[in-house]
Amino acid sequence: MGKLYSERYQLARFGRGGFVKMALNTQAPIIPVSIVGAEETYISLYKSETLARLTGFPYFPISFRFPWLGLLGVIPNPTKWYIDFGEPIPTDHYPLGSADNMVLVSQLTNQTRNIVQEMINGRLARRKSVFFG
Repeated sequence: MGKLYSERYQLARFGRGGFVKMALNTQAPIIPVSIVGAEETYISLYKSETLARLTGFPYFPISFRFPWLGLLGVIPNPTKWYIDFGEPIPTDHYPLGSADNMVLVSQLTNQTRNIVQEMINGRLARRKSVFFG
């Protein structure tokens, strides 16, 4: 709901790499996961900064149903979802303490983000319909 319809399936920044640091500290693999279908459940056409300020919300989405239909406008659209799991990214070959190497953390974060974006793009290319899959 936080993204506009025109921005759907474009991944935002992955933060500061907390998931990578955790994987490096535990030497656990990173499992890339993508979800396609969720971003059409609520279609935001516009974000009102004025209404967000007045309500105290971080953003106030305007969709083709909300706020025009009141509470009926917040009922999600029925969409077909796909959840895909990518190949694990091993971290057990990095020495302990690698989580403090911010260059490595940044590289693994970007690698994971790129893999997930490729998975999303691949699924979108194979999908025939938002509602039926």
